Formats: sequence, C-alpha cells, structure tokens
Amino acid sequence: AKIDTMESRGKMRVIIAYAPLSELFGYATALRSLSQGKATYMMQFSHYQEVPERILERIIKYV
Repeated sequence: AKIDTMESRGKMRVIIAYAPLSELFGYATALRSLSQGKATYMMQFSHYQEVPERILERIIKYV
C-alpha cells in the first residue's frame, strides 16, 4: 500500500491510500479489531497498474 495523504477533521483522522485489491482481503476485520470498532474505511477504484514480474509469475503458475 502507499499512503497518499493524511489529514485531521475534528477528532477524526482521514488517510487516503492506494493498495491492490488482492491485499485488502481481511482488512476490514483487522481495522475494526485494531481500532476497537471505531474506524471505518471506503474502497473506490483508482486505476489499473501493470503487475510486477515476480507476481505475474505466481499468477501464471496458479492459472
């Protein structure tokens, strides 16, 4: 993941970050657990990006 911006909005902290969808499975559970149920998140499509060669090799072997 890559953090783009962090800002404060009153007592809230807003973090805008980019991460591959494949890395987000289980994220909601981890976030709720770490924040004692106080944090929320939103996903929104940003862009397509070329798969790195090392990951591409794993994908090809899997398929």
